[in-house]
Amino acid sequence: MTYDAAGRLLLTPVDKEGPDRARRLRRLDLGQRPEPVFDLFADRLADVTGAPYAMVNFIDDNRQFFAGLHTPDGDHRGGELSAVAAESAGGSASRYMARDHGYCPHVVVRRKALVLEDVCDYPRFAGNPVVDEIGIRSYLGAPLIDDRTGLALGTVCVVATEPRPWGRAGLAVIKAMAAELMDTVRGRGDLLG
Repeated sequence: MTYDAAGRLLLTPVDKEGPDRARRLRRLDLGQRPEPVFDLFADRLADVTGAPYAMVNFIDDNRQFFAGLHTPDGDHRGGELSAVAAESAGGSASRYMARDHGYCPHVVVRRKALVLEDVCDYPRFAGNPVVDEIGIRSYLGAPLIDDRTGLALGTVCVVATEPRPWGRAGLAVIKAMAAELMDTVRGRGDLLG
């Protein structure tokens, strides 16, 4: 079991593919720096879903990196979300978040989309640090599956600070957007192998 600095139990799933994913992300040159194409994608994802925050998130074996980020104020550095993310990663760059924060690590390990209309309805997710530290109450995310290796490289996701009725329509949208983004990543993979 893993505990945070305050002694809270963290229910982050065991991720046996983390090292392989990290190698694949390095090979594809993903998850190391912000990229305008991913920021634009996150902007569009926020627009389509009506969510205040949207991310293209690549997860290696130690941390999460928001290669694409949309915030309510349009600041791609991330505002409040980035401040907490930076603090949770030991004060490093504002697009990083600890691997045990948030819900994307669950999506990557499960390899399935996740809909949490109100995270407080789920004891397993209600205790996540992003609830208290950022005020996240709703999450919708889908995995980014690499066709070549079968690895889940990360997620596309949206979050809100109030409950949201995403429903089946939201689930369909997030899955379609993940597939669309993987077309972009696939093109990069074709170039790099």
